[in-house]
Amino acid sequence: MKTLPRFLAAAASLALAGVAAANDFPTVDRVLYVQECMKANPGPNYEMVNKCSCALDAIAREVKHEDFVTMQTIVNAISIGGERGGELRDNETVKPQIKRYRELQAKVQQGCFIAPK
Repeated sequence: MKTLPRFLAAAASLALAGVAAANDFPTVDRVLYVQECMKANPGPNYEMVNKCSCALDAIAREVKHEDFVTMQTIVNAISIGGERGGELRDNETVKPQIKRYRELQAKVQQGCFIAPK
């Protein structure tokens, strides 16, 4: 009978290890994402904290932190006006990352009930 608690403890630790690996985003990046999401999607504070946190958790399950930072940086950089932003907007090699970022955002917003703008 002593093996059952050990088995359950081992199974739980394996399950938690998978969750930790899926959510490797640093806390500060999580907080910044949720704050930006709440700013972009006004609503009741408690509700939006939960919805925006849900969105980031879903993103963390889909992509590695480093990949997300790269996609987010590119998307933010293409909004720069003039020639500097044009260098990225016209760059064919970054267009798949822009597309993936936008698809990912749409998917997690829908899944977390964040109304589209």
